[in-house]
Amino acid sequence: MQLYNTLSAEERAQLIDEAGKERLTLSFYAYAKIEDPKKFRDELFIAWNALDALGRIYVAHEGINAQMSVPADQFEAFRDTLEVYDFMKGIRLNVAVEQDDHSFLKLTIKVRHKIVADGLNDETFDVTNKGIHLKAQEFNNLLEDPNTIVVDFRNHYESEVGHFEGAITPDVENFRESLPIINEQLQDFKEDKNLLMYCTGGIRCEKASAYFKHQGFKNVFQLEGGIIEYTRQIKEENIESKFIGKNFVFDHRLGERITDDIIAQCHQCGKPCDNHTNCANDACHLLFIQCDECKAAMENTCSTECLEIIHLPRTEQVALRKGLQVGNKVFRKGKSEALKFKNSGDLSTQTLAKATTAETKDIRQKIKIKKVLIGKGEHYYSKSKIAQFLIENKELSIGDKVLISGPTTGEQEVTITEIFANGGPCETAKVGDQITFELPFKVRLSDKLYKIIEPSEKA
Repeated sequence: MQLYNTLSAEERAQLIDEAGKERLTLSFYAYAKIEDPKKFRDELFIAWNALDALGRIYVAHEGINAQMSVPADQFEAFRDTLEVYDFMKGIRLNVAVEQDDHSFLKLTIKVRHKIVADGLNDETFDVTNKGIHLKAQEFNNLLEDPNTIVVDFRNHYESEVGHFEGAITPDVENFRESLPIINEQLQDFKEDKNLLMYCTGGIRCEKASAYFKHQGFKNVFQLEGGIIEYTRQIKEENIESKFIGKNFVFDHRLGERITDDIIAQCHQCGKPCDNHTNCANDACHLLFIQCDECKAAMENTCSTECLEIIHLPRTEQVALRKGLQVGNKVFRKGKSEALKFKNSGDLSTQTLAKATTAETKDIRQKIKIKKVLIGKGEHYYSKSKIAQFLIENKELSIGDKVLISGPTTGEQEVTITEIFANGGPCETAKVGDQITFELPFKVRLSDKLYKIIEPSEKA
């Protein structure tokens, strides 16, 4: 039985658009003893794939950590798949503040050593001896107490765009780094201070609160359900938000707005901005903050070096991505000398600008391109630059813009200036036609042909 994805992100995005159904982005976690994580993983994949549920999920002997996108009309059926397991009966599902049908475009379930890389030896302390869970209003009340220390257990690129007032925001790239730093920093406050902690959805604090109680902290509290659940409660109960700015999320949205305060800057020009993006150079893929003006000028790259690289021939770009040393640079989290206005560590909640209702969502650029799959590669010419495709859907005419996509080819946009269908010239190729046309690059049998849909057109 097939237990893996067969569609690319672009193909999945197209199917989602064609289905026209609302999807819900949600997250959940549970610590539990799972004897056979691999078997558990396979069971989940079969159940969720049947529901068209997508997402990034980690399972381990210690439990499950999931961020997902589920069709709204399958929400109850999805919940039923969780109720099968005793440790997930009645589990809280954190539904995202902002919804986007493209938040996840693949179903990826991985078996890991731990569901969160915390670097802790769980055998050395009682992981069930956790801190006191607080709801939104209770959390706000404790924030007002001068005897409280509040700690953000997220990473620097998360806290930079939004955090609670007065929070300690460690300058770290992962959860594992923050634990010893905070422990050392707060040694003198174990007995008499309230240690108040929070994270995105609560999972990091679930382990951290037990760890800090083991370290001797007497009064340990955690935000129940994290920032996601806090936001739901303040909106439903009309509670003042003590969280300022944007909540970073680990899907294509890269953030959901909690308040309209912008407290971060474009890392390239310094303009108030809190929209994260990934560098368009696939050999870099640096995560950083970039305003619309810099995005246009720099073509979604983080540096002049990366800007030059994305204009190289595809074969040269692929060559630059080879090697372990290069691979280790990919998906860096916003640490680069090219970023002049990067802030981390001791952060302010000073509002630099207000977000407008017309603010655009920063989804990966290639997913913003509306396109429809119309054909697949039929022949590979090793020397000549001739494309041959079989048209399987829609029509293709001279003047149409197309996207040719494949593992080696990458993504190449061209405008059709001449078509030969079934051996002769034509103006429009129809379904079933075998077509050829000239290209400035080679195509492969694995390549797919998409027609780019202009805003005025309908797919």
